[in-house]
Amino acid sequence: MPKLKRADDADNRGATDFIESLDRGLRVLEMFGSSQQPMTLSDLARAADLPRATARRILFTLERAGFVESDGKLFRLTPRVLMLASTYLASNHVVSVLQPALDRLSSEAQEISSMAILDGNDAVFIARASPTRIFSSGIDVGYRLPAFCTSVGRVLLSRLSDGELVKALDAMNLAPLTPFTVTDKKQLLTAIIADRAQGYSLVDREAEPGFRSISVPVRRYDGAIVAAINVGAHVDRISAAEMLERFLPRLRETAASVKSLLV
Repeated sequence: MPKLKRADDADNRGATDFIESLDRGLRVLEMFGSSQQPMTLSDLARAADLPRATARRILFTLERAGFVESDGKLFRLTPRVLMLASTYLASNHVVSVLQPALDRLSSEAQEISSMAILDGNDAVFIARASPTRIFSSGIDVGYRLPAFCTSVGRVLLSRLSDGELVKALDAMNLAPLTPFTVTDKKQLLTAIIADRAQGYSLVDREAEPGFRSISVPVRRYDGAIVAAINVGAHVDRISAAEMLERFLPRLRETAASVKSLLV
């Protein structure tokens, strides 16, 4: 039997049964993302802040389940882990509704378009479309960027009230990703509130050098923001003014086209 740990539910729904062993196993899986190389048992135990014996049992279990493989010294994830992500994407109603619309948007704009949701302090990209003439790497499904310095992230943060937004920014690590990244909390607060009022966010070279992006919120039938979609381009090819003129109307049309379908 897994060890059960009693914990108070943060949103006042009462106490819940917390399976500590499962939590530790998921933590070990997450640690593989901290390195692009296979990791040793000691590396994983240290990264997950677990006793070596505990990490060893977890890795053995994951290996038996087919999620991890080892040569006796180094451990690496197997392609079976992708099943977890594909299950999420297949079951996500927003992705199934938005992907065809995102494909049309990318084809019409002839630029890369993406959809993101908020996960903690990060914007996580869960759908993507690219015209066939464009080869790109980097931002793909599952990619994470800090919400405060991305156009999709600021759109998603704009759904918070002013007070909630202040608390969210206070809790973030506002480390700059480029020389253009805005890290001043008051300036960020002002920018996100302005984005909320105008219904879009345009971020210029703050998350990636040489790259600018414009995003709009995706709202479900009741008006609640459930995602953000964007179009991004290299600064040498597309000016900020052109993004507003060419891409903003298409983004808004795309978001509006799926509103009644999202529940």
